[in-house]
Amino acid sequence: MAGGLLGLAGREHLPSTYKDLSQAAIGIGTLAMGVKMFLSTRNPLVPIGSLIVGELIGHLLGFQAGIEAFGAWAQAAIGGGEGFSAVFVATSILFCVGPMTLLGCLEDGLEGKIHLLGIKSALDGVSSVFFAAASGPGVLLSAGTVLAVQTPLTLGARRLRFLAEQRRILDEVTATGGLILIAIGLNLLDLKAIPTADFIPGLVLAGLAGWELGPSPSERRGEK
Repeated sequence: MAGGLLGLAGREHLPSTYKDLSQAAIGIGTLAMGVKMFLSTRNPLVPIGSLIVGELIGHLLGFQAGIEAFGAWAQAAIGGGEGFSAVFVATSILFCVGPMTLLGCLEDGLEGKIHLLGIKSALDGVSSVFFAAASGPGVLLSAGTVLAVQTPLTLGARRLRFLAEQRRILDEVTATGGLILIAIGLNLLDLKAIPTADFIPGLVLAGLAGWELGPSPSERRGEK
């Protein structure tokens, strides 16, 4: 939230060329982050298949349409320029997809430590500055999304402890999240309009696939 407000404060004083370049830089950085996350997969077919099936489920359930409708309602209620809904969707997913969200919430809920969440908050804050400066106030609304995601993860940490202990599950969910970030990067670069929110069910499917695949041979040898 603070980062977004800081970015908005300087937005009016920045030339449009800088805003365009900032959005391009964020898009390229998001693509790179997505590729890095995707490389954590043990089997590329898992995140790819999860994304394909997840998109179908998300579309049928109206994930993208629902989030865009909420963004449009918020834009009408609090004001905001063109692209408000798009940046809200992009930042909501960007700030919640990734292993640091899950592991940070587990660390907070199980041990009362906020080390990982602190690092994540700092990274999100820096990103918010540039997002707000380049794309406007939609980024502020994503703070509510982050709160809505991280709160139940922290409160349910004891039940979710096994996720942190199952490396394959985390790897496949991370890889699938990476593909979603690649899609967000393409959107930010205006290369392709992709309904990224519809991909969200793919994260659950990737986790289930990782669970079914079980530990790798090297992990089984390590357990012995």
